[in-house]
Amino acid sequence: MEASVSWDVLTLSWLSLLLALIVSKTFFAQLHKLNLKFPPGPKPWPVIGNLNLINGPLPHQSLHKLSQTYGPIMQLKFGSYPVVIASSAEAAKLFLKTHDHVFASRPQTAAGKYITYNYLNITWSPHGPYWRQGRKIFLSELFSSKRLESFAYIRVDEIHAFISRLYALSGKPVMLKEHLSRLTLSIMSRSVMGKEYFREPEFQRSVMRLEEFQDMLDELFLLNGVFNIGDWIPWLDFLDLQRYVKRMKALTKKSEPFYDYVLDEHKAEREGGPKDYVAKDMVDSLLQLVDDPDLEVKLTNDSVKAFIQDLIAGGTDTSAKTMEWAMSELIKQPNLIKKATEELDRVIGRDRWVEEKDIAQLPYIEAIMKETMRKHPAVVLLPPHLALEDCNVGGYDVCKGTRVFINTWSIGRDPSLWDAPEEFNPERFVGNKAIDVKGQSFELLPFGSGRRMCPGYSLGLKMIGTCLANMLHGFNWKLPENMKPEDLGMEEAFGLVMHRKFPLVAVVKPRLPIHLY
Repeated sequence: MEASVSWDVLTLSWLSLLLALIVSKTFFAQLHKLNLKFPPGPKPWPVIGNLNLINGPLPHQSLHKLSQTYGPIMQLKFGSYPVVIASSAEAAKLFLKTHDHVFASRPQTAAGKYITYNYLNITWSPHGPYWRQGRKIFLSELFSSKRLESFAYIRVDEIHAFISRLYALSGKPVMLKEHLSRLTLSIMSRSVMGKEYFREPEFQRSVMRLEEFQDMLDELFLLNGVFNIGDWIPWLDFLDLQRYVKRMKALTKKSEPFYDYVLDEHKAEREGGPKDYVAKDMVDSLLQLVDDPDLEVKLTNDSVKAFIQDLIAGGTDTSAKTMEWAMSELIKQPNLIKKATEELDRVIGRDRWVEEKDIAQLPYIEAIMKETMRKHPAVVLLPPHLALEDCNVGGYDVCKGTRVFINTWSIGRDPSLWDAPEEFNPERFVGNKAIDVKGQSFELLPFGSGRRMCPGYSLGLKMIGTCLANMLHGFNWKLPENMKPEDLGMEEAFGLVMHRKFPLVAVVKPRLPIHLY
């Protein structure tokens, strides 16, 4: 009996000591936090944090308004997690360059888990060996100068086909979005997978049609950009209150037959070909890497599918939406189109189409591109960065696990950087080579910067520049009858890629000799 009592006392003593250690650890952790200087921000509510302040369907604009009160580096709380918003070029530079190594990871999200084969693509994979290897593959294998040059003929073919389709609709109202999406999807399909599968009758019967695949891409971008409650309040995740996870699972189930079809066809062609089979497209290159024993992290079929998804999605919507915004702004100011066509007639002449090598000689076209990316960045909130450790940024303490968003929409409207930022004025970039779009000028970050910068930016610039120049060179543009330029609305609709709320409808007429079409 006495031994039993002694054992109970000893157990209670250990439990008391353990509880005291836990309490003291919590106490000192809270005491440590009291000594930290966090970025300014509004006081969070219980459970939801500051999610109540994201008013309406345009979160980037809500965050922009908050930054006017709390400054270019502000801290919020979204559900259970601290979030820092950078809304100025200086703040973006601190996170994406000065402390880039600290913020080089991504948080875990439902989109990353259910859409990208459990974080196997480049966009959502966490910082580590797999991501570093994947980024190296993208930069050295898939987007090298040599590889992009080898696919130049595809871009020429598809832009000419795009021009022919517009020419066939001369004088009629054209919904530009549909034609631009088809153009960019065709370019990326042929570059990544070797051909545009949607032109194959047997493929359409067995898997999906072009319209279905475009709908799938639209859903992909929407679900990657939504504010999913389960991402921010994990203990509510199982409820799937907004039904986003259900849609993500359905999207993956729908896309699987397409990716399996592509991989099976490429594997069969390799097996039936010579021993020294040469890769013809990006899928071939990736499948060769699956068999490479020297890779630090082994690639799987799911890795290849995730990379294909990254490549096609990343190269289609962003480019198409940027060109639609550019044409919208130009049609609102016909005098800008006049300046652009004067430059095109002077440099290119009226007896040929614009080629990729010509863009460097067309400063006004380049200025239009930059001004569009300033006022209408395709990705208004860069995908979130995750703090890998505690860090002091600009005099503020940012704790490990904090999510960081760069608001490029705010940066593009900063009056300390831009005169009359709400105006669309390409002249601000004419002769201004100091500001580029390749991640070194933090005033303009259409492709991001640092380790997480979009690896396909060079391809995007080629497609946007050449297509935009040829649209202006080949056609006169105006709005449908009974519609004035000032009546053209410029409302936004939020997603991972920012698009027009109401698609642009325009009337085109050829302006070059008919035989060119």
